[in-house]
Amino acid sequence: MHRAPTAILKGSALIVDEGLIEQRGYLRDLIGIGFGPSNLALAVAVAEHEHEHALAAAFLESKPAFRWHEGMLIDGATMQVSFLKDLVTLRDPSSAYSFLSYLHEKGRLIDFINHKELYPSRTEFHDYFAWAAARLEHLVTYECAVTHIEPVWAGDRIAHFAVHTRRSPDRPLPARNLVLATGLRPRMPDGVQPGPRVWHNHELLYRTGPLHDTAPRRLVVVGAGQSAAETAEYLHRTFGTAEINLVFARYGFSPADDSPFANRIFDPAAVDDFFAADDETKQRLLKYHANTNYSVVDLELIDELYRRHYQERVNGHERLRFLKASRIASLDERDDTVVVRVAHQLDGTISTIEADAVVFATGYRPPDHTPLLGGVADLVVRDTAGRPVVDRDYRLRLRVPATGGIYLQGGTEHTHGITASLLSNSAVRAGEILASITASARFGELRTMSLSNTGGGHA
Repeated sequence: MHRAPTAILKGSALIVDEGLIEQRGYLRDLIGIGFGPSNLALAVAVAEHEHEHALAAAFLESKPAFRWHEGMLIDGATMQVSFLKDLVTLRDPSSAYSFLSYLHEKGRLIDFINHKELYPSRTEFHDYFAWAAARLEHLVTYECAVTHIEPVWAGDRIAHFAVHTRRSPDRPLPARNLVLATGLRPRMPDGVQPGPRVWHNHELLYRTGPLHDTAPRRLVVVGAGQSAAETAEYLHRTFGTAEINLVFARYGFSPADDSPFANRIFDPAAVDDFFAADDETKQRLLKYHANTNYSVVDLELIDELYRRHYQERVNGHERLRFLKASRIASLDERDDTVVVRVAHQLDGTISTIEADAVVFATGYRPPDHTPLLGGVADLVVRDTAGRPVVDRDYRLRLRVPATGGIYLQGGTEHTHGITASLLSNSAVRAGEILASITASARFGELRTMSLSNTGGGHA
């Protein structure tokens, strides 16, 4: 039996024994952990929320400001989703936080219309995200890394959750609901350790800066997807004398399927269909539609790389080299070079490349929430494969009753399908999570108890 916390109102704060609620804080309806595009979309939904009781929410982000894939904001790179799949439009086309509202405020709406482009540049969309985040800065605390969460019990029920941060390790923040959106993690091949000359493509623009002063002779890119192709194109364009070697297991780049029927897998309704399907059907759908998102490249970029490659063959000087059906056999990073041994699978030979740097564009993996869940991790219901069971509203299923819940934005591909960590469904997903939180039968009652005579503010 867990001892229930005792709650009393004292002055302007709700005090719970064991110091679980800050003396100058209060019990929030939700705390969002992470403030990338997914929780940014949720913050917008919170800001636009209309209810007889105001929603007490806070968002915690470890970075010093809003940042989204800044290392891959390559000049000329475009989004892979329509601008209409912004933070809000699919949830509320009239929202003041839409991409079109951003363009209007920036004075570029007519120019964008004349541009006749569905897919904005990645740089512009990042600026749109930053614009929205700046309007919501009263809801977010930056440079506030969360270490773990713990349940706070009322008898056999979880009354709320305590969020422990590195900033204030002895003063956990209380919330009835948590929304975890901590982002994907860069994936490196087994046995490969990042170093001064070996890195993942998400650091591309940060790491290539120093190379401008060294005139690199040879660079290696590993991977066969969009990021690998973009990285190779950028390096080839930026370092005009360097040899760029692409190493990938496929025979050539595969184009992304962005045809209308295939794109239906990204529709909000597809989440309902996928969630209701049996496990075998889910796996089959993920396999069928992998070519809409995984290890594929926009056809326009494929054509551009091939054009450069062919022209170099015509000129008799190849800088852009494609090492097809190959893999990295070993890396030896030294002070001034990386010795790369490449295994060619077609003929069984091995070649050696002395490179100035090796960039792994090998994708991302979903986050493992177990360390973050702390004392809640053992309470999560898991399937036969050990994966967390997640309900349709993105709430983790727990083995004990709880007043609120823990919601996941990311890490739910096995239950909700291919859009689990993509921008395509972020607006609708945020609305569904908020609707689940506010639909609680006790929402109004609990709000009255916890917020009477209390103040707001940052976490």
